[in-house]
Amino acid sequence: MASTAASAAALVNGAYELAEGERWFDDRYVYVDILSGRLFELRDDKGPTAPCQLVQLDVPLGAVAPVAGRPGEWIAAAGTGIALLTAGGAVEWLDRPEDRTPAPSRMNDGVADPAGRFWAGSMAYDGTRGAGSLYRTDPDGTVVRVLDGLTIANGPAFTADGTTMYFADTAAGTILRCRVDRVSGDLSGSPEIFARLRDGEGGPDGMTIDTEDCLWVAVWGAGEVRRYHPDGHRLHTLTVPAPHPTSVCLHPDANRAFVTTARHGVKTPTATSGAVLGVPAPVRGTPGCAWGDRR
Repeated sequence: MASTAASAAALVNGAYELAEGERWFDDRYVYVDILSGRLFELRDDKGPTAPCQLVQLDVPLGAVAPVAGRPGEWIAAAGTGIALLTAGGAVEWLDRPEDRTPAPSRMNDGVADPAGRFWAGSMAYDGTRGAGSLYRTDPDGTVVRVLDGLTIANGPAFTADGTTMYFADTAAGTILRCRVDRVSGDLSGSPEIFARLRDGEGGPDGMTIDTEDCLWVAVWGAGEVRRYHPDGHRLHTLTVPAPHPTSVCLHPDANRAFVTTARHGVKTPTATSGAVLGVPAPVRGTPGCAWGDRR
């Protein structure tokens, strides 16, 4: 297993409390600052530049995906559920399932799969064990609880064919993998443990898959990003200059990775805590998918 210290450049010194949910959509890179409910866009990644704020909600914003065929509109894991964000700034709630849970909770990271479904996890604000769930939002707007009993549901990430999903339970230190029926979106059996981090290694957070079907995972609390082969063995560890990397995204047209980081929970934050970092990478990624896009 190779291990290197990243030659990381801060693309955005945002002082974000909890930057996460980064994706490439067409020619733009988007990410969120969860606790402030803000969505940002970055179109020039060649050096430090000012991001454009696209949305600000009055609830936490975990992640978004574009709505197919409706420019400027997003599906979002936000607050206690799933919402549509219109180009005019209106919020249309599809469902708020976390309103019906005993522990005060919020939505967390999420992603659209190649079949046009949107998947997102949840967590209790106080980290109550087993209070988190994984949800699927079908192209018709139906929100389904797929799994429960999680603590901090993170990821997910899909292979290019949409039949394999990875996701993490950060608090448990586990990365899980399961088969997904591409037509129905149902899981084929129970998730299997793909990788488990030992005590003291940090917790798996946001993730993505590269063009070689390898999984990249940001490790909260460890200041590193890991790359795993599909057979489960770790290929590489990239050390980044921030203790809480929250997600990783790979440029689809250049050998470059982006890593969001957090100031949340850092006693003595620096300029790279709560930032967007640019890091050289050996491979490329694929553009994010849209919700409702049945490709």
